[in-house]
Amino acid sequence: MPTEIRFGAFVREITLQQQQISYNNLTPKVWHAADGSEIPYRAPKIHLRWIDAYRLIQPYISSRLMEQVQAVVPLALYLVLFQIFVLQQGVTDAGLITGGLVAVILGLMFFIEGLKVGLMPFGEALGNTLPAKATLPVVLSIVFLLGIGVTFAEPAIGALKAAGQIVQIESAPYLYAMLNEWAEVLVLGVGIGVGAAAILGTLRLLNGWSLKPLIYLSLIPILALTVFMQFDPELSKTLGLAWDSGAVTTGPVTVPLVLALGIGIAAAAGKGQSSLSGFGIVTLASLFPILSVQLLALYLAFTTTPAEIIAAAAHAQQALEPAWYSQTPWLEIIAGLRAIVPLVLFLLLVMWLILKEKLPEPGQIAYGITLAVIGMIMFNLGLSYGLAKLGGQSGSLIPAAFTAIEAVTHSPLYSAILGLSLALLFAWLLGFGATLAEPALNALGLTVETLTNGAFRKSLLMYAVSFGVAFGIALGVAKIIFDLPLAWLLIPGYLFAVILTYLSSEEFVNIAWDSAESPPAP
Repeated sequence: MPTEIRFGAFVREITLQQQQISYNNLTPKVWHAADGSEIPYRAPKIHLRWIDAYRLIQPYISSRLMEQVQAVVPLALYLVLFQIFVLQQGVTDAGLITGGLVAVILGLMFFIEGLKVGLMPFGEALGNTLPAKATLPVVLSIVFLLGIGVTFAEPAIGALKAAGQIVQIESAPYLYAMLNEWAEVLVLGVGIGVGAAAILGTLRLLNGWSLKPLIYLSLIPILALTVFMQFDPELSKTLGLAWDSGAVTTGPVTVPLVLALGIGIAAAAGKGQSSLSGFGIVTLASLFPILSVQLLALYLAFTTTPAEIIAAAAHAQQALEPAWYSQTPWLEIIAGLRAIVPLVLFLLLVMWLILKEKLPEPGQIAYGITLAVIGMIMFNLGLSYGLAKLGGQSGSLIPAAFTAIEAVTHSPLYSAILGLSLALLFAWLLGFGATLAEPALNALGLTVETLTNGAFRKSLLMYAVSFGVAFGIALGVAKIIFDLPLAWLLIPGYLFAVILTYLSSEEFVNIAWDSAESPPAP
């Protein structure tokens, strides 16, 4: 039924705060040459004041900056407040840590923007064009190599390498070797796992396979190796690294590029029409690296002994001063270049040599790649001086709540029961808050709510995942405190998840397993 309004009200609304401007005032004046011909008009360059430029880019930057601020600042603030008020200890090198946190925030902002502007168009172009111009084996080979490349470009890999600096070689020789001398091989192994998962995920999309059998077949060898390694006193110390490696591969580089490529291939082939068909690749990309790291640990155990690793490390420490490129800040700068540039070169070669396509929007893509490189370098520097430093400092002081340590006078600060409760509560709140603020989980929740037409609420998914992560981190802290075997904590939980997988529908299985991998590793 049409709405009726008074004519007087209509006239008042359309004339309110309006000013008539002559069209002649908006057009430039026409000038003529001496022969009477019209001189073409050339608009002068626009000159902006600093305040005008700020007003133009402020909405663009603020939304991207706030995403990273919301992910990093609450976590850092929580660590600082807990250390000051609960552990009664000041923050050492507060200025350096603050600068590092700022670098992490800015680095992530630049990197994510560069990823969207520069790297994502590659994935979309490859996914849409590859099936038409290459055979399936060539397509799968490119998918495999891309999986390796994006792993090296993943920011969370930097956090994994940084952890190697705090491992005591005498207490965990194999773990120390994998995170130091074998660090590049470790990342390559993780990348091979991601590449294999990308191949299987692409075939799944092309053939419409169910995710359930793939989960069962992936978990059987992983859980079997977990039990086997748990009974070896040295190999058992690498299990945490293996299972954590699955999380670092599901970050802001791997997920968008691999997912976009796989879905693009399936769509170009006329498959994957279901709104939820894209889910599942992330799950496989997190399970396969676990198996890769486990196999690497077994190979290391069969080829060397803990005594040889300790002796080699002692000899390396007595060697000459390390080269300039292995010292900060050059180490972080070179790592940032090595993470992005080889991946870009690989994508360019595929675009030019295989697809015979020109680079779409080369200026925009070059701008995005530059942002990604700068962001990766800033993130690496911030991780070394900010997050890793603050996290290591807080983590080393938490035992003072329930036991005596040299770094804290008058420790233990509380009774055993209260101190242990505070430590577990600290871990629970840390996991819950950090997960709830994670932008990737927010985006996933919104996607699921949209694809299910509101049947699965974003808030329900976010709180469910956050509660799960919170209890998982608290359980992990309890494992460290009470020296609980990791395998006996993982296997019951995964067996229960397998039972729920069998009982649930395919759509919810896809969402549930991908949701488990959305929280970030750093």
